[in-house]
Amino acid sequence: MQLRTVLATTTAALAAAACLAATGPAQAAAPVSHACSPSVSLDRFSDALDKTTYDGTFVGNFSALAVDGDGSLAALSDRSSLFSLDAKTLAPKSVVPLVDEKGAALDSEGLVIDRDGTRLITSETEPSIRRYSTDGKILDRLPVPASLQVAPAGRATSNQTFEGLTLMNGGRTLLASMEYALSGDTAGIVRFQTWRRHHGRFELAAQYAYRTDAAFLGVPEVQALPDGRLLVLERGFTSGVGNTVRLYLADPRHATDTSGVENLTGQSGVRLIKKTLLTDIASCPTLGATAKQPQPNPLLDNIEGMAVTGVSKGRLEVLLVSDDNQNAVQTTRFYYLRVRV
Repeated sequence: MQLRTVLATTTAALAAAACLAATGPAQAAAPVSHACSPSVSLDRFSDALDKTTYDGTFVGNFSALAVDGDGSLAALSDRSSLFSLDAKTLAPKSVVPLVDEKGAALDSEGLVIDRDGTRLITSETEPSIRRYSTDGKILDRLPVPASLQVAPAGRATSNQTFEGLTLMNGGRTLLASMEYALSGDTAGIVRFQTWRRHHGRFELAAQYAYRTDAAFLGVPEVQALPDGRLLVLERGFTSGVGNTVRLYLADPRHATDTSGVENLTGQSGVRLIKKTLLTDIASCPTLGATAKQPQPNPLLDNIEGMAVTGVSKGRLEVLLVSDDNQNAVQTTRFYYLRVRV
């Protein structure tokens, strides 16, 4: 009788423990996965600046990001405004208007803060790269190859030219990425133009070719890494479906200089920039994000800007931002990624 009693008591205790294990931890919230892929994780996102204003200027339309010398965040609007944001809170601290030599607004897309604090900014209408002082005065303008100019002067299409801008090789080389292909080049093959610094000025240098995953995908942003490789964003939009945004690691170091190649058609003699997919942003966890229009993942929007803001535990801290186009169904959203390259 005693053995049966002990067995019965032990069995009941085990059953109760099993029941507790099933109803306790199973009902607790499971840990939230932040992984987008083996190489990329999403720490968080912020919509704090969506549809806000600062000093009478709409905060949004962001097309580029950069870390300034004082640690603040520079955010470029494609409506001719350059904002300074608090790096931790994203709160705007100042805004500087930008215009061309005639006082006309820019379609400002790419941003680099040079070693002396001046701002190199692209406009994709001509296209152009101008150097501005911190208070928005034009200091210089870089040469642009004739073929990259908008037709009829060249073979580019307006609003499909210089979108990305980054400094490479310790600041000795400037690289601008075209958003889409030139007329005469195969759709999906875009040109990356470089300039070399010489006696304080940037002079035209090598040009490379990069192939996007599909013709409808363009290149809105590039960021250089210390070893000469690039982070490249590819982005597109399909009505009724939403955005496609992918992040690649690209290596231009053994690519062919295409500055003398009139038409890029995939010919065997031209080595394109090699690339490796790091993640499709649609595969990131939603983390509670909502979308105002159809999206493959409600986290997605029209992502255009990117900056490497630091390194933590062997991973790059990468900040992305979406351009809301001042549109009610789009969102100004910042994405905080960790990227292993």
